[in-house]
Amino acid sequence: MSRYLSPSKIGLLALVELYIKGAVPNDAIIPVVSFLASHLLDCSLTGPLSAPDAQWRKAEDTIQLAVSVQHFEDLLAPFPAIDRLPGRSLWDRFLEKLWGIDSLHTLHDFFDELPKFLARTKAELRELEARGEEPPSGVLLARNSPFGVFVRRAHLEFTKLQFDHVADLWKTFVKYRQPTAAYWRRRNPQHTRLSFDSVLLDRQHEWGPQTDEVAVAAYGNMLLVDGQESAPPVSTDDIESLLEFQIEQVQTTSEKQSCRPELVTLSQVGLWLTWRSFSDSWRAREFPAAFDHLHRYFDYTMQDRDRLFYQYALLNLAIVQSDFGCHKEAVATMLEAISTAKENRDTTCLNFALNWFFHFGKAHPSLVKELEGNSMLGSDKELLAFLRAKAKETGMWILWSSALLSDAKLGLANGESISVAMESMARSSQIIVEKNIKSMLGAQLSLALALWDRLGMAVMSSMTCEVFLRCHARGSVFDDELRFACRMAGMLAGKGMYEEARAQLERVDVNSLRSAKADQYWRLYRGLLKLRRDLHHNDLESAETLLSQLLQNTTENIESDMVFIIDTLHIEALTRRKDYNAAFNKVDRLISELRDDDRDVSLRIRLLLLKAQIFDSIGRPERGFTLAMRAASMAWRARLLSLLWQAVGALANILNALGEFAAAERLLVSVLPRCLETDVAYTAGTLYDLLADARVGQAGEMVNKGGSRSRGGGAPSPERVAMIDRAQKALDRAFKCFSAVEDVTKRGEIMAKKATLFRASGDLARAEECADTYLRLWDEISVGKG
Repeated sequence: MSRYLSPSKIGLLALVELYIKGAVPNDAIIPVVSFLASHLLDCSLTGPLSAPDAQWRKAEDTIQLAVSVQHFEDLLAPFPAIDRLPGRSLWDRFLEKLWGIDSLHTLHDFFDELPKFLARTKAELRELEARGEEPPSGVLLARNSPFGVFVRRAHLEFTKLQFDHVADLWKTFVKYRQPTAAYWRRRNPQHTRLSFDSVLLDRQHEWGPQTDEVAVAAYGNMLLVDGQESAPPVSTDDIESLLEFQIEQVQTTSEKQSCRPELVTLSQVGLWLTWRSFSDSWRAREFPAAFDHLHRYFDYTMQDRDRLFYQYALLNLAIVQSDFGCHKEAVATMLEAISTAKENRDTTCLNFALNWFFHFGKAHPSLVKELEGNSMLGSDKELLAFLRAKAKETGMWILWSSALLSDAKLGLANGESISVAMESMARSSQIIVEKNIKSMLGAQLSLALALWDRLGMAVMSSMTCEVFLRCHARGSVFDDELRFACRMAGMLAGKGMYEEARAQLERVDVNSLRSAKADQYWRLYRGLLKLRRDLHHNDLESAETLLSQLLQNTTENIESDMVFIIDTLHIEALTRRKDYNAAFNKVDRLISELRDDDRDVSLRIRLLLLKAQIFDSIGRPERGFTLAMRAASMAWRARLLSLLWQAVGALANILNALGEFAAAERLLVSVLPRCLETDVAYTAGTLYDLLADARVGQAGEMVNKGGSRSRGGGAPSPERVAMIDRAQKALDRAFKCFSAVEDVTKRGEIMAKKATLFRASGDLARAEECADTYLRLWDEISVGKG
């Protein structure tokens, strides 16, 4: 195997020569240049890859390592040739160049001619002038241009080859162009069976019948029958390019816990069919078949004693195991990949493996918990610092950006400074923009979305989702698009726009959901939205049916954050069923698990608020005072403003229970405007409900005109009437918020309070109207419970 040159590169050099000599017609210039650039620079001049199918085609072309003659034919056949016979195409001119290389000597002449295509240096021009020669004219390649660098390196690499390597290159080139022999013979009747080698053709009369024996001795049985084609031979440089492409694809998805690339690294092209079978099995979600094909590669590498890329095989095996839910096996395999990469001093593989292990540990803390005590990886901060330093040294821009984002995410999860997290995000954004890493925009904007959500700025969160889905989804992996679509659907559902949320999920590309994991995530999110709506409708039978299905997913099968959402909805369902003991026990269990796993501070705050809510449901809100204070303090330190408003609402509820109505009103009035910015209608409705309770309590403490208390005689004072009116307005707004999310129980409670206030004010007609509405809602509640 040559270090750089291969038959496909000879074809590219021939195409470059045709382009320089003006043999390419005007309408073929852009396709030809784009074709050359895509295979020499790993880019496309025709625009971004928009559709997932186009991305897969690009990936498969990259995996093929080399350009086959079929690729050249597809490119050149539609264009006519210049200054040739009618009916001849650019493909014929290209084959004329390929078949013109008809001996090992001609191959040397071909490479010796390459420097003539380059512009002369100043020293060479002075030397030509001293000899009295004219400088070359016509189109020449700049020495530092992409095509010029390619021509210079090809010539240099050929001069470095030993004779046996040159002979191998010649034989593989003969095999490479052999599928075009039948077409070339039809176009050129003088072409014979031995025309591929001019030495055999010239000496066949001298050697006679022994010519075939000489051909077999020189070429063996490598020549193909006309029309057949095999995988084109490749060079070490082609394999290294594939490795770089694979690492880039894998790092693109490193922000996800599954870290799922769609490709696998193979160090031997002889396993091409094995790779294709593995790829097909992986995409079809057939784990046994994919596992078997990957093990064939293991067997080959160990038999061949080539451990150069063995760590990449282990890395891919760990990712496959994680993708199919075998997380414990994935941890062991990835640790072995880290050790092997250290032994081979492969910094690139080591950096990515450590990055993957970090994100996997955050997504599945219970699986790596046992490794923390005697782990060789160090703490999270130390690991990220190591990744940032090494990624910067080795120029792994994707990994560097990913490490910065992980550092910011870790700081936010621990409740650390927002400004420090913003600094890391800004540095990551600078790398993404400077290096044009479009694939990392999903991870960058996902973290920005989480930050705006923590700060309670729903407008910014919604705008971030819209920007990504409209502008950056085409250049990112589908997992990012799916998560942003689900987040947008969740925000719409939070405002009570359930139909719009469902439509948002339905707009996801159906073909991209063929992947089992993506389809599972999509269906799971749809189930969560339906479960939330059923709970608001008080349809507990349907909710419990959904919960029984969702609770079957353990933390090893889905993301831990998604599991937490399912658990909180389960607690809410138990509370609505008035099974407070089960709800209380589950909250206590989750709190202890999160404390042991050192998880995101926001999850612990949510559990504290749930526990305080359970105390309120059983009529003992005072028992939740310490919990509410802890939640408020933690939310304030971590700047989790959306949770801070809920904690303040829990404190206001306790103050109402203690008779401190004025203090409760001051708290609620101060946080309600900021709470409305979160666009969470249920939380806003709860705060308005508590505000109405506080105002009613203050009205009850006011004296009437006759100097008596509210339950005594005398006409109500103007202050008391005004306070009751303000309470009614708060109830109206609460009813509007609960109506938006379609919560039947809360709407019934609000109507009961309104009827009571109207009856106390003497407005019996409106009180009856509210009572009728309450009874109608109570019927819906009873149906749901039944």
